[in-house]
Amino acid sequence: MEFRHYSVLLGETIECLDIKPSGIYVDGTLGGGGHSLEIAKRLEPGGRLIGIDQDDDAIKAAGERLKDYKDRVTLVRDNYENMVSILKNLGISSVDGIVLDLGVSSYQIDTPERGFSYQNPDEPLDMRMDRRNPSTAAIVLNTYPEDRLFEVIRDYGEERYAREIARGIVRERNIKPLNTTGDLIRVIEKNIPAKGRRTGGNPAKRTFQAIRIEVNRELTVLKDSLDGMIDILNPGGRLCVITFHSLEDHIVKADFRKNENPCICPPEFPVCVCGRVSKGHVLKRKPILPGERELSENKRSRSAHLRVFVKK
Repeated sequence: MEFRHYSVLLGETIECLDIKPSGIYVDGTLGGGGHSLEIAKRLEPGGRLIGIDQDDDAIKAAGERLKDYKDRVTLVRDNYENMVSILKNLGISSVDGIVLDLGVSSYQIDTPERGFSYQNPDEPLDMRMDRRNPSTAAIVLNTYPEDRLFEVIRDYGEERYAREIARGIVRERNIKPLNTTGDLIRVIEKNIPAKGRRTGGNPAKRTFQAIRIEVNRELTVLKDSLDGMIDILNPGGRLCVITFHSLEDHIVKADFRKNENPCICPPEFPVCVCGRVSKGHVLKRKPILPGERELSENKRSRSAHLRVFVKK
């Protein structure tokens, strides 16, 4: 299958990056290379783009898409959480801009053997973005204790019926292991009351999101990486992050706010004595959202939020 991924908020992201033709930029979630292509087009031969992705299919697809710019593009198969060390190994200590598009690609969702979609009931329970990862969705669902499953589904899926679903998973796996997306869908449907299935879209959506986040450590990686990425920006450099659900957006918003105003002194102190210095500012207070045209072209973009931090 062709690696397809609609690059959400593409024009807005490129504008916010304020690209310098001779600058150094990083696409930490390369995907199909949509954002990277637009960055590479704007670079002179002296400029450089580092594209990072943990999905081998993404690396192959982006390599083909960016072949006309190979003189200024370096692709690395890895997780963006290792961005600082990746750049160090390439002899780069600082960069002018970073892009993170945290959405699951259309290719990953639509490829049956990847197991991301609750629309196809016969997929293996995989959900790994990096297929070198030893932990799959099946391992999580068939080995985690009930209380841990409950926490994952409640916290990462914001699922009202997390306890019932976790209990149902354990009950079903004691009879037969859960091996396919259909196995999980049936457990979810069986353990959500009829009134809960009538609203909020597909009843499997929240649990699938939760298990995917757990398998790929998505929120942990994001939370642990943002400060390091801000630190390696040059003065005036920009970090652009596109999120697709409230859990990610809250992490980005809180981290950007902390880096903009890091003072931890009690509010009654007349002057700051903690010595923490602002690293920059948030470009816009409210997130940048897709326009009507993009929403009409790609319904998966409707939950996208772009936030931008500018280094001092």
